[in-house]
Amino acid sequence: MTRILLSGCMGKMGQTTARVAGNSPEFVISAGYDLVPAAQAQTYPVFNSIKLCPPDCDVIIDFSSPQNLTAILEYALEHKLPLVLATTGLTEDQQKQLADASGQIAVFQSANMSLGANLLMTLAQTAAQALETGYDIEIVEKHHNQKVDAPSGTALSVAQAINSALSAQRDYRFERQSRREKRPADEIGIHAIRGGTIVGDHTVIFAGLDEVIEITHKAASRDIFAAGALRAASFIVRQNPGLYNFQSLIGHTS
Repeated sequence: MTRILLSGCMGKMGQTTARVAGNSPEFVISAGYDLVPAAQAQTYPVFNSIKLCPPDCDVIIDFSSPQNLTAILEYALEHKLPLVLATTGLTEDQQKQLADASGQIAVFQSANMSLGANLLMTLAQTAAQALETGYDIEIVEKHHNQKVDAPSGTALSVAQAINSALSAQRDYRFERQSRREKRPADEIGIHAIRGGTIVGDHTVIFAGLDEVIEITHKAASRDIFAAGALRAASFIVRQNPGLYNFQSLIGHTS
């Protein structure tokens, strides 16, 4: 059984992860960490400082916010615990901090914990290589009206994956209303839509002469992200120090 310290446990994804983990004999939430106090009793102890969490766990899953990264990494390094980081919006300095920590502990990082969404990135890379010449590339992402960041971390990751597959890097274009000119070929358009209770939709559009290819991933519930995080936790507890992602997990055969 994998014992989990759940960071951001009172948030929507934290609560979903706890519920999904509770339905599996493979996992148990041994403790939770959140700055927001628990509104009701939980099946595990919840602390408002990660320093107060008992270290008798096997892995940390973090669905909180970038402001907690330093404290989480300090705790993980002190107790030599692997980390599944699902939090997005890290700064360059925080990303370097994470990379430095991965020299001592195993870290699994993904902007999207869905296996399907990560497969979308792989398919988009393949398409970008084949359609680099003569096709405009646009990314459209849709999320619920409570999401505070735009564009989504997944949309940016898709754009980065596409750029890494191209022979010539393209600029990101987040808005066009300030520019009165034809669309240049050397850009990737990234558009954010916010409304209702949309869990998360991402579409990559390759628009060429008289044809359009679209690759889409739609999330029907948050459960898929929780399941992906738990799958990552099972994987990362068996790894040596280093920085891992879903490509590492998919390619893992042992």
